[in-house]
Amino acid sequence: MLHAPMPEEFHLAILVSGTINWPLEDDSMKEEALANHNPDMESRRRFLRKFLSVPAVGITLNSLMEASHSKEVPQPPQNQSRWQIGCYTRPWDQYEYLFALDAIAKAGYEHVGLMTTKSFNGLIISHETTLETAHQIGEECHQRGLNPLSAYGGDIPVAASLEAGIEGLKRIIESCAAARVKNLMLGGVTDEKLHAPYYKAISECCDFASEKGIGLSIKPHGGTNSTGPQCRQIIELVNNPNFRLWYDPANILYYSDGQIDPVEDAPSVDGLVVGMSVKDYHHPKEVLLTPGTGQVDFLNVMKKLVSGGFRSGPLIVECLKVGEPETILEEARKALRFTESLTGQLG
Repeated sequence: MLHAPMPEEFHLAILVSGTINWPLEDDSMKEEALANHNPDMESRRRFLRKFLSVPAVGITLNSLMEASHSKEVPQPPQNQSRWQIGCYTRPWDQYEYLFALDAIAKAGYEHVGLMTTKSFNGLIISHETTLETAHQIGEECHQRGLNPLSAYGGDIPVAASLEAGIEGLKRIIESCAAARVKNLMLGGVTDEKLHAPYYKAISECCDFASEKGIGLSIKPHGGTNSTGPQCRQIIELVNNPNFRLWYDPANILYYSDGQIDPVEDAPSVDGLVVGMSVKDYHHPKEVLLTPGTGQVDFLNVMKKLVSGGFRSGPLIVECLKVGEPETILEEARKALRFTESLTGQLG
């Protein structure tokens, strides 16, 4: 559901009478009403969307109390409950991750994906991350009103040994749990010699991740996991319900040199998708663009995925048009509007 922009004078105030009314003419009342919602942490747009999503001119405290005792809990608008729209840190990976979190919150998102950043290994979370650091990462997200739905943890050291790969993956899972991330997205391998030990390590960690409340997923990412059918084979090989697919329509085009249309590929992953990177593609080999400006037919991709069972879940913007921080911020806002419009067309 899309929410029309609210006029500037619309502010939230809880009056002594027990009724929420607007507009407020008294600036001191406006400041008091917003005092507990730090404008540095979340934009007014996000604040209003979160608390004023139901069109009304007044809400009494009595009606709220009655609702709290009712067996029928009021439900949020359908598309808000079905889809969690977020943004990965990747568009800001030339900066430290706090800069990315600030921008994502300022752009109006309520969900975030932890991916690449300016750090010693180019990642926010990896098998080298300490639990203390991971916990602080989660706190930084929470302070900005961001829910970390996904993380990319980079490679696991399976090239050293299977045991090292298992231990490395468990460390990433523990860090995701400490940061309150919901799903760990894995990139697979390009070296066919590592295919068997890599997915054996994942198989050994699926139940461990489930106990920590973390889902595991593979994405189309080149090598032996470039297409939907290849990803299906891998998921069937691991054979654990806690290992599923994070779809990436742009990568279907990228790794097939534009030959495979994700609209045609999507049915091959029916019943497997738990999330999607909202990422576009322009031939040849360009993904650093804002969703909706490239060749991916997002609406028909989503219709195929919904038909195949992906009827709710995370939709996280991965890439944006490159530029200066102000440009990236505006592109992030465009991507949010685009994805909201996309979900609004799914019915």
